[in-house]
Amino acid sequence: MQLHRQTLGLKELIAIAVGGMVGGGIFTILGIAVSMVGFLAPFAIALGGIVALFAAYAYVKLGVYYKDEGATYAFFKRTYAGSDLAASFIGWYTVFGYISTLALYAYTFSSYALSGTEWVQETWVRQMVAMGVIWLFALINLWSVKGMGRIEDLMVYLKLLILVAISWMLIAHTDSDMHRFIQSLRHDLAQSSALAILTVSSVTFVAYEGFQLVINAVKEMEDPATMIPRAIYSAVALVALIYFIIALAAVLAIPADDLIHNKEYALAAGAKDLMGDLGRDLVIIGAVLATSSAISGTMFGASRQMARIADDGYLPKLLSKRRGTIPSYAILAMATTASMLILSGGLRLILEFGSITFLLVSLLMAIANFKIRRKTHASTLFSLIAIVGLSVGSLLILGYEYRTAPEQLRFIVLLYLLLSLGAYGYAKAARRA
Repeated sequence: MQLHRQTLGLKELIAIAVGGMVGGGIFTILGIAVSMVGFLAPFAIALGGIVALFAAYAYVKLGVYYKDEGATYAFFKRTYAGSDLAASFIGWYTVFGYISTLALYAYTFSSYALSGTEWVQETWVRQMVAMGVIWLFALINLWSVKGMGRIEDLMVYLKLLILVAISWMLIAHTDSDMHRFIQSLRHDLAQSSALAILTVSSVTFVAYEGFQLVINAVKEMEDPATMIPRAIYSAVALVALIYFIIALAAVLAIPADDLIHNKEYALAAGAKDLMGDLGRDLVIIGAVLATSSAISGTMFGASRQMARIADDGYLPKLLSKRRGTIPSYAILAMATTASMLILSGGLRLILEFGSITFLLVSLLMAIANFKIRRKTHASTLFSLIAIVGLSVGSLLILGYEYRTAPEQLRFIVLLYLLLSLGAYGYAKAARRA
């Protein structure tokens, strides 16, 4: 008797992408966005979804053409076949992009988990808690794939239910004085330039990271040519809507000064003022679940990506070793590097480094898609728009860093120099092998 592998339908694929994107993003970016453009924050965050669609276009075209579950790394390597340099660079940037999002989710977890305590203002305590949760999920991933999967399923479903509840509670407590909101909106629109709004869209871009997880399931879907574009585009649009509703309800219900002052745990602080301990606790539980599921899922997928890159010789061979199917050394390496990134700076540094990295990797995907656009049947116009949009987004973040935190920019540039040196060294070694 022939056994047929169960395939994933559109609903399951959309759930994978939404679960990957809604990993604490809105909890992380809201306060920072409000501090930059005030009441325009919901619109700027939603605009980030349009930037994400630029990135998604290239992933969809390449995913349908290659049908390779290796996604980012595999696409670039196969497009530039024979180039050790291209394979090594995309491998290093992709892996470190995942590590930066891992650090971002862990730091957000700690900020919200401690938001009701006296320790919330202590940076070192937040860093210790962030590193603790990373190592907790590293141990879970090392323990059992099946055990990790069961925990992940539970967290994904719970976090989506809680996000719905948070949205409803914020809307129920929204200030009904729309005249005041419109006046504030006009004021912020007059004070903020289009460049500032686009900068916020770029800085918060990392909140949309995760839609490409659909492509990792290409072998489990029946019709990739149909399912990949439908799932990815639907998921990005749905997440942009979720972010917009929560952000709009938050700026209507919570004073902007409170969101700015408590930006690392803005929703929890605002919910407490509106609804007391119950509101704060619900937001904290939502943030903790969202970030926990994102940490676990990111570590699961990214560690296997790291092991595959090491198999090809572009990372230390030790990282390719597995215990059964579990890439133990890759998991340990991810947890260690993410912990070091957490110790190096706060939420804003990690957020902006993650957005820059994700934009850069997405730009490389857009360039790869443009190179083989006739094979992928991609529109030349859309491909060029994606390249220009992602390039502008990267430049806007760098410009913002240069104006507001030059010392932070120097640190980010140093990290990229180190990554580039590592990638170049392994490409050279692979060429000699």
